[in-house]
Amino acid sequence: MADTQRPLSPHLQIYKWQVQMVTSILHRATGIALAVGTLMVLWGLVSLAAGEDAFNQFKICSGSPLGMILLIGWTWALFYHLCNGIRHLVQDAGAGYAIAQFVRSSWMSIIASIVLTILVWAYVLTAGGAA
Repeated sequence: MADTQRPLSPHLQIYKWQVQMVTSILHRATGIALAVGTLMVLWGLVSLAAGEDAFNQFKICSGSPLGMILLIGWTWALFYHLCNGIRHLVQDAGAGYAIAQFVRSSWMSIIASIVLTILVWAYVLTAGGAA
Protein backbone atom coordinates (compact mmCIF):
# COMPACT_ATOMS: atom_id res chain seq x y z
CA MET A 1 0.00 0.00 0.00
CA ALA A 2 1.21 3.44 -0.84
CA ASP A 3 1.69 5.94 1.95
CA THR A 4 -1.32 8.26 1.69
CA GLN A 5 0.41 11.02 3.65
CA ARG A 6 2.61 12.04 0.74
CA PRO A 7 1.45 13.49 -2.53
CA LEU A 8 1.66 11.28 -5.59
CA SER A 9 3.34 14.01 -7.60
CA PRO A 10 4.89 17.39 -6.81
CA HIS A 11 2.54 20.35 -6.89
CA LEU A 12 2.45 24.05 -6.01
CA GLN A 13 2.20 23.42 -2.26
CA ILE A 14 5.54 21.58 -2.35
CA TYR A 15 7.59 23.98 -4.46
CA LYS A 16 8.92 27.29 -3.17
CA TRP A 17 7.75 30.14 -5.41
CA GLN A 18 10.57 31.45 -7.57
CA VAL A 19 10.69 34.16 -10.20
CA GLN A 20 11.16 31.54 -12.93
CA MET A 21 7.94 29.83 -11.90
CA VAL A 22 6.07 33.13 -11.78
CA THR A 23 7.30 34.21 -15.23
CA SER A 24 6.22 30.90 -16.72
CA ILE A 25 2.74 31.19 -15.24
CA LEU A 26 2.49 34.87 -16.22
CA HIS A 27 3.50 34.07 -19.79
CA ARG A 28 0.57 31.69 -20.12
CA ALA A 29 -1.83 34.04 -18.32
CA THR A 30 -0.84 37.05 -20.43
CA GLY A 31 -1.34 35.00 -23.59
CA ILE A 32 -4.91 34.36 -22.49
CA ALA A 33 -5.37 38.01 -21.44
CA LEU A 34 -4.14 39.17 -24.85
CA ALA A 35 -6.63 36.94 -26.63
CA VAL A 36 -9.52 38.21 -24.50
CA GLY A 37 -8.30 41.84 -24.45
CA THR A 38 -8.05 41.87 -28.23
CA LEU A 39 -11.85 41.85 -28.25
CA MET A 40 -11.81 45.32 -26.67
CA VAL A 41 -9.33 46.57 -29.28
CA LEU A 42 -11.49 45.00 -32.00
CA TRP A 43 -14.53 46.79 -30.55
CA GLY A 44 -12.63 50.07 -30.90
CA LEU A 45 -11.75 49.39 -34.52
CA VAL A 46 -15.28 48.30 -35.43
CA SER A 47 -16.80 51.33 -33.69
CA LEU A 48 -14.34 53.59 -35.53
CA ALA A 49 -15.52 52.14 -38.83
CA ALA A 50 -19.17 52.39 -37.76
CA GLY A 51 -19.10 56.15 -37.38
CA GLU A 52 -18.71 58.98 -34.95
CA ASP A 53 -21.57 58.04 -32.61
CA ALA A 54 -20.35 54.46 -32.20
CA PHE A 55 -16.78 55.62 -31.65
CA ASN A 56 -17.87 58.20 -29.07
CA GLN A 57 -19.62 55.41 -27.17
CA PHE A 58 -16.42 53.38 -27.28
CA LYS A 59 -14.40 56.37 -26.05
CA ILE A 60 -16.78 56.84 -23.12
CA CYS A 61 -16.44 53.18 -22.12
CA SER A 62 -12.67 52.95 -22.65
CA GLY A 63 -12.12 56.27 -20.87
CA SER A 64 -13.98 55.12 -17.75
CA PRO A 65 -11.88 53.97 -14.79
CA LEU A 66 -12.64 50.31 -15.56
CA GLY A 67 -11.88 50.82 -19.25
CA MET A 68 -8.55 52.47 -18.43
CA ILE A 69 -7.61 49.64 -16.08
CA LEU A 70 -8.44 47.08 -18.78
CA LEU A 71 -6.47 48.94 -21.46
CA ILE A 72 -3.45 49.50 -19.23
CA GLY A 73 -3.59 45.84 -18.17
CA TRP A 74 -3.82 44.76 -21.80
CA THR A 75 -0.82 46.96 -22.64
CA TRP A 76 1.22 45.42 -19.82
CA ALA A 77 0.20 41.91 -20.92
CA LEU A 78 1.32 42.73 -24.46
CA PHE A 79 4.71 44.03 -23.35
CA TYR A 80 5.26 41.25 -20.82
CA HIS A 81 4.41 38.56 -23.35
CA LEU A 82 6.73 40.25 -25.87
CA CYS A 83 9.67 40.60 -23.45
CA ASN A 84 9.29 37.11 -22.06
CA GLY A 85 8.89 35.72 -25.57
CA ILE A 86 12.20 37.32 -26.56
CA ARG A 87 13.75 35.74 -23.45
CA HIS A 88 12.42 32.36 -24.58
CA LEU A 89 13.86 32.88 -28.07
CA VAL A 90 17.29 33.57 -26.58
CA GLN A 91 16.99 30.42 -24.48
CA ASP A 92 15.87 28.45 -27.53
CA ALA A 93 19.15 29.50 -29.13
CA GLY A 94 20.92 27.79 -26.21
CA ALA A 95 21.89 30.83 -24.14
CA GLY A 96 20.87 31.95 -20.67
CA TYR A 97 20.32 28.58 -19.00
CA ALA A 98 22.67 29.15 -16.06
CA ILE A 99 20.59 29.76 -12.92
CA ALA A 100 21.91 33.30 -12.39
CA GLN A 101 21.21 34.25 -16.03
CA PHE A 102 17.79 32.62 -15.91
CA VAL A 103 16.80 34.54 -12.78
CA ARG A 104 18.23 37.81 -14.15
CA SER A 105 16.43 37.47 -17.48
CA SER A 106 13.19 36.63 -15.67
CA TRP A 107 13.39 39.82 -13.63
CA MET A 108 14.44 41.80 -16.71
CA SER A 109 11.32 40.70 -18.61
CA ILE A 110 9.10 41.80 -15.71
CA ILE A 111 10.85 45.15 -15.22
CA ALA A 112 11.09 45.92 -18.95
CA SER A 113 7.37 45.24 -19.42
CA ILE A 114 6.47 47.60 -16.58
CA VAL A 115 8.80 50.34 -17.88
CA LEU A 116 7.46 50.02 -21.44
CA THR A 117 3.87 50.16 -20.19
CA ILE A 118 4.60 53.30 -18.16
CA LEU A 119 6.33 54.94 -21.13
CA VAL A 120 3.47 54.19 -23.53
CA TRP A 121 0.76 55.37 -21.15
CA ALA A 122 2.74 58.46 -20.13
CA TYR A 123 2.85 59.36 -23.81
CA VAL A 124 -0.83 58.54 -24.40
CA LEU A 125 -2.02 60.55 -21.43
CA THR A 126 0.24 63.57 -22.09
CA ALA A 127 -0.54 63.60 -25.82
CA GLY A 128 -4.26 63.72 -25.09
CA GLY A 129 -4.90 60.27 -26.55
CA ALA A 130 -7.03 58.98 -23.71
CA ALA A 131 -10.79 59.41 -24.05
